[in-house]
Amino acid sequence: MKKNLFQSMSLMAPVLLLSACSGTKEKATETKPLNIIHIMTDDHSFQTISAYGHALGKLAPTPNIDRLAARGVLFRQAFVENSLSTPSRACLMTGLYSHQNGQRQLGKGIDTTKVFFSEILQQHGYQTAVVGKWHMQCEPKGFDYYQVLWDQGEYYNPEFKSKETNGEYVKREGYATKLTTDYALEFLEKRDPNKPFCLLVHQKAPHRNWMPEEKYLHLYEDVEFPLPETFDDDYATRCDAARTQEMRIADHMTLVYDLKLNELKDTPPYNKEWSSQGLQNSLDRMNPQQREAWETAYKTRHEDFKQKQPQGKDLAKWKYQQYLKDYLRCIKTVDDEVGRLLDYLEKNNLMENTVIVYTSDQGFYMGEHGWFDKRFMYEESFRTPLIISYPGKAKGIENTDLVQNIDYAPTYLDIAGIEKPEYMVGTSLVPLLDGKTPADWRKYLYYHYYDYPAIHMVRRHDGVRDKQYKLIHFYGDKDEHREAINCNELYDLQADPNEQNNLYGKAEYKDVQDRLQQQLDRFRQEQQVDEW
Repeated sequence: MKKNLFQSMSLMAPVLLLSACSGTKEKATETKPLNIIHIMTDDHSFQTISAYGHALGKLAPTPNIDRLAARGVLFRQAFVENSLSTPSRACLMTGLYSHQNGQRQLGKGIDTTKVFFSEILQQHGYQTAVVGKWHMQCEPKGFDYYQVLWDQGEYYNPEFKSKETNGEYVKREGYATKLTTDYALEFLEKRDPNKPFCLLVHQKAPHRNWMPEEKYLHLYEDVEFPLPETFDDDYATRCDAARTQEMRIADHMTLVYDLKLNELKDTPPYNKEWSSQGLQNSLDRMNPQQREAWETAYKTRHEDFKQKQPQGKDLAKWKYQQYLKDYLRCIKTVDDEVGRLLDYLEKNNLMENTVIVYTSDQGFYMGEHGWFDKRFMYEESFRTPLIISYPGKAKGIENTDLVQNIDYAPTYLDIAGIEKPEYMVGTSLVPLLDGKTPADWRKYLYYHYYDYPAIHMVRRHDGVRDKQYKLIHFYGDKDEHREAINCNELYDLQADPNEQNNLYGKAEYKDVQDRLQQQLDRFRQEQQVDEW
């Protein structure tokens, strides 16, 4: 019989955790509840974590995130349900799909009547905290402590809100990534050491427009990053959605806002860039020391641009190199701050009683298909990094099971010894952490992107993926921006990992196509999806 999670319970002192939670057949023993730390960055691609072995990670290593991977399990098939920041965060907090928690798009949407997993942990005696990016239009629910950024948050001297600021966001001096870690450590210092804790460390970085920390403004200056195989993708076999997006580095990455050539802000045609004022606003909030370092660093870039005057394909490649340098400079500080947090845990003897998760709110395009940003169900944005270090579980191994961000809430309840509510659609990842796959583990994932028309103009689509194949359905009526679309794509991910050869409608793949379509229909029906 399932427990009533909301009945009155005494606060957790040392409790009995059943052996099912530890993966052994030993008798239940008295032990301290495990602590939980969920580190989530914004738009961090798996390609730029060196533990994943990608070429970019080798040129720009992440030793502290790798250090965490050496202590735990690195997931190679971790995915999101909707590759967009706010919906991803809602999936994390609720264990529900976007259409179930209400947060289909950016902005308003979250159904605040849904219970957040933090509320359940809090009711069971956990001290709870969230620091950094919240990005949902509701107050943080179920947290004893919070310091959250305004909206996306600024990189330099950002505003934070806490329980003590009476709803006001207060400007803080410093760099957002480091400040977020400062607040995480403040919570750890002030918590009650006799109670377990759950701490969400949500970094703003490396979200657009990729403004590096002052000390890393010249990092990777002499590095030439390799172009991805698909940088010049022509989308020949794809639906119109791949051709009509607005996220190409060549055409849509701006020289002023994205690449920091502020000297061009009053020069036609760059003065028409929609985001030029956004960069100026970010620069104006810097203190004199920060601004001087910034101007010195990007003067070099401007001089290089002026000297080369790149055009056409050369301009696209030049943009790519500058984009990668800024993005990876932001990652360098993220990695430093992961190291600072791990050092604190080690120094205070918390590593052996704390589960640590590293992930991102979604993946990101590092020039694949010529793109930046996310949104599509193609692998680079659908797939996300995920590393879990769990005391007493496997260390230094890789997992290839299909997991998704709807699984986090059930996982954290499981770690706390709490049975998940029946309404949660996600599944605890704890059984995978011994290096074994349960016989009944999922064979398919469901994805659904809704945010159109919106920035980058990616059409609405849903789809399913198994370990080898992926079926995507793009849909939408004609509007003032685009023609109607009702189009399907099918990929064999083993034969075509770059997803350039659409197999939909090919006779030899009819059985696969029919099987995936049946599964897609089943997801829509069972999860009561109300649009596709």
